[in-house]
Amino acid sequence: MHDIPNTVKGGAQSLTNLGADMFNVHAAGGSAMMAAAREGAASAVSANAALKMPLIIAVTQLTSTSQEVMNNEFGIAGEVADTVVRYAKLAADAGLDGVVASPQESAAIAEACGPAFCTVTPGIRPAGASLDDQSRVMTPGKAIRQGSHYLVVGRPITASPDPRQAALNIIEEMTLA
Repeated sequence: MHDIPNTVKGGAQSLTNLGADMFNVHAAGGSAMMAAAREGAASAVSANAALKMPLIIAVTQLTSTSQEVMNNEFGIAGEVADTVVRYAKLAADAGLDGVVASPQESAAIAEACGPAFCTVTPGIRPAGASLDDQSRVMTPGKAIRQGSHYLVVGRPITASPDPRQAALNIIEEMTLA
């Protein structure tokens, strides 16, 4: 979600009522919006003891965002990694559980926010796989070694002629890491 705090609060309450295990907001929505997501989820849980608190994570910069795009199109100066870590700190301060970021930033996020602060990392590409529209990628094994908690793998599995085997190969690489 990326909207005004009140709208995000209501959305978070609804997602929690539906039993979501994890959902995300966009860190660019600001601290108040991220805190409102936490409040909405907590409100749902306090009203219904059968519910559990979902993990709430904030998107930092998409893995398709290059340095050039961030600087020249979004108008955000500086390095991508610095912006990602700044957003991660804002998310942590707002009471969120973690962030979505490239695995290239996982170690820096853990250093800035602590190793328990969750990193969900898309942009996972097995060695030799097509990068497609991704700019900041990493292999599954290296992402695990960098401290990623959850890996998001899409096209390397769904576009494979043998998706099951592709998934098994990724799991094996993660296990070895």
